[in-house]
Amino acid sequence: MKLYSYYRSSAAYRVRIALNYKNLAYDIIPVNLLQKAHLKADYKQINNQGRVPTLLDDNIKIAQSAAILEYLEEIYPEPSLLPKDIPARAWVRYLAQIIISDIHPLNNASVLNYLKETLGQDQNAVTNWIHHWIKQGFDSLESLLATHPKCQNFCFGDTPTFADCALIPQIYNAYRFNFPVDNYKTLRRIYDHCLTLSYFAKARPENQPDFVHA
Repeated sequence: MKLYSYYRSSAAYRVRIALNYKNLAYDIIPVNLLQKAHLKADYKQINNQGRVPTLLDDNIKIAQSAAILEYLEEIYPEPSLLPKDIPARAWVRYLAQIIISDIHPLNNASVLNYLKETLGQDQNAVTNWIHHWIKQGFDSLESLLATHPKCQNFCFGDTPTFADCALIPQIYNAYRFNFPVDNYKTLRRIYDHCLTLSYFAKARPENQPDFVHA
């Protein structure tokens, strides 16, 4: 199995967590977004959107992190990243999509570059943009999780789910952009716990072969 990844991509990060948790062997193929390797012809033959991650599993090729998570769960169901009953599965997907669909796309590098390079926004305006969308999503997540009886060390239940795969990279990004994560006690508790676990630690950006000190 091969994962085309960039160490700081939160989409790739969430897939690395899932692969590690399921104890699946995979090779990282770095794609340097800063050097625009994702836009070169050879990579666009692999992923015509020019985005990471892309997963190759023998002759199966899948892009988009949410689709990859679903694929891994169906093909390699144990250990599971979804609860057993259907309402709980829907709840976990709902939590994950707040991040995957609502927060992350608006803070994606392509959007931030467009704000700066095409719309002429300065760094202060871009940072305000980033913080606005993180705050909106984190406010919702904190409210939902802080009052949910099944939220303890993970977003739901006693084991990680899609929601944790999405949350941990998003909190990493929030810290990277100097967003005040400590205001969100439930999210911070989940984050701190997950980072003590080997499958989360192995997925961290600083543990990737293409990691570069900022």
